[in-house]
Amino acid sequence: MTTSTQTQISSGMTMLLAAAAGIIVANLYYAQPLVAPIGAALGMPPSATGLVVTLTQIGYCLGLLFIVPLGDLLENRRLIVSGLVATGAALALAANASAAWQFLLAALAIGLGAVVAQVLVPFAAHLAPEATRGQTVGKVVSGLLLGIMVARPVASVLAGFGGWQAVFEIAAALVLLLAVVLHFKLPQRRPAATQRYGALIASLWPVLANTAVLRRRALYHAGLFGAFSLFWTVVPQALAGPDFGLSQNGIALFALVGMAGAVASPIAGRLADAGHTLGATAIALAVGALSFTLPLLGPDAAPNSKPLALGLLAVAAIALDAAVAANLVLGQRALFALGAEIRSRLNGLYFALFFAGGALGSALGGWIYAEYGWHAALVTGMLLPALALPAWLWEAAEHTASRQQA
Repeated sequence: MTTSTQTQISSGMTMLLAAAAGIIVANLYYAQPLVAPIGAALGMPPSATGLVVTLTQIGYCLGLLFIVPLGDLLENRRLIVSGLVATGAALALAANASAAWQFLLAALAIGLGAVVAQVLVPFAAHLAPEATRGQTVGKVVSGLLLGIMVARPVASVLAGFGGWQAVFEIAAALVLLLAVVLHFKLPQRRPAATQRYGALIASLWPVLANTAVLRRRALYHAGLFGAFSLFWTVVPQALAGPDFGLSQNGIALFALVGMAGAVASPIAGRLADAGHTLGATAIALAVGALSFTLPLLGPDAAPNSKPLALGLLAVAAIALDAAVAANLVLGQRALFALGAEIRSRLNGLYFALFFAGGALGSALGGWIYAEYGWHAALVTGMLLPALALPAWLWEAAEHTASRQQA
């Protein structure tokens, strides 16, 4: 068995993994602000343009379940580099698509390839010593979240200069360059597992059924990520509406505000390393729920109060993004402590489950905003992380009982 012999991950390697995670996961989001021009260029009917985003998400969910677990079976560096090459090819196909079916096939493949980011995160956990594992994971997740947050505004700006095809051409070149860099920079890691692929996938259900920590952490983050997805589904619509009247560039700038929330990731990692995961989780859930009260209780966007309303909305975006960033790291730190031999499967299941919460939040937010308006959508967003609080109370009671018995 060949594994990395590093006992301490270098700051340079951590930065490389963080940047790589951001570059890879950004590919999931480039198409979201470009749905209309892509659909028009490829002759899609308006009713079908949603497939541009939906197929990417479907590909990502499939990859989480069927590709990410390979990190427990195959040599990790080869898996990562191969996935990047395939992603680069899919991005190039998207850039050169001349028919709708070609682009949609590419969108599915982009989603599948983007799961390489979820092979990188447990890879970073393997390289880091136990005492600082949470901090390392937090820094890598910060890069991942920055990729998510920057992708949409960057795509909008690049498309404004060179058309939507330029976005995918640049992304393809960047991903292929990253594949070369990681091939030479990453150490090898060959897992000890000897089981076949079919048995590996079949083991996902027992892992879920027998791992209470996974079920709890997925529930916590499904609520928070559902609120996050709802927020970023309805807020651009509200900002473009008559109350705020922002242009697309203005909305893109607003989206960048949320980047400030990514600073919570390494802080959460340090708290987890110090044994404060339970308390930090409660704070994250509470901040996520309470962030919706700022725009909900703030003034309407009347002409004389529009700056204050916009400012409160920006603070809410930062607070919500910080809560999501922190809770993601807390969850991964808790899961990665369960054993190196199942880390990739744990990570894949974790992301698949909370992404389902995100999909529900996005769909629910769009429907409630259209049917009942802005305030109803905000109340719904506030309730999603609050629904996970009873599970946290149960965990806290179990933790208290175990300490008393000890």
